[in-house]
Amino acid sequence: MKYDWKEAGEEWSQPWGSSAAQWAGTIFPRIRECLPAGTILEIAPGFGRWTHYLKDYCNELWAVDKSSDCIEACQQRFASVSHVRCYLNDGRSLSMIPDASVDFVFSFDSFVHPDRDVVEAYLRQLGTKLKIGGKGFIHHSNFGEYVNSPRERLPEALAKPLIKAKILDWAHHRNPGMTAELFRALSARNGLQCLSQELVNWRGRRLIDCLSLFVRSDSAPENPTKIIRNPNFMREAARIRRQWQTQGLVTLL
Repeated sequence: MKYDWKEAGEEWSQPWGSSAAQWAGTIFPRIRECLPAGTILEIAPGFGRWTHYLKDYCNELWAVDKSSDCIEACQQRFASVSHVRCYLNDGRSLSMIPDASVDFVFSFDSFVHPDRDVVEAYLRQLGTKLKIGGKGFIHHSNFGEYVNSPRERLPEALAKPLIKAKILDWAHHRNPGMTAELFRALSARNGLQCLSQELVNWRGRRLIDCLSLFVRSDSAPENPTKIIRNPNFMREAARIRRQWQTQGLVTLL
């Protein structure tokens, strides 16, 4: 079933109040050192929530998505922006991107869902698409860390009312086959090195998501990945929302 995109993705920024607040308070501070970048590749831009901001930090931006609705929406939204190019793919191929051409690759709110083979297919290609010194920031699932917990073994009939009562949180359709550790290993296998990984909660208490910052392996010393376990990610979102509401900025685009 197709997603209707009636809010153009803004619904996923609700805990922050708006995508503008989420970008300014949460995303940009975490990628600040990667920007500006000559060429940015955004994988799965949706209707361009983050493309809208990324385009101001590069000379060229390539947006790749498997959804024709998303690509058409981005083409319309950025029709007057000559350095933004939008490509439809099959959900795993980056064949339209030249090798050693990307300074920074970005994806948020998408890699949390696909299976391991899709994630690995992208990482395999990113090992060749990134320039020497090129970096990436990908938001992906860490739900695999919890799949064998007693919580996940509860029958659905018992778990569902507890989730509704907010006694238990739920998985938000995260990929149960991915963890921060596995993403780190797959990156290393494909010529990439994770510089840092921030494990975060998502509308719940468990750290079911991970924000991985990586670089081409031949571009950095082989230092251990900095691992951050952050159970206060959603508190950060609430604080940002309050700040923007106080300043009357929550609906600012």
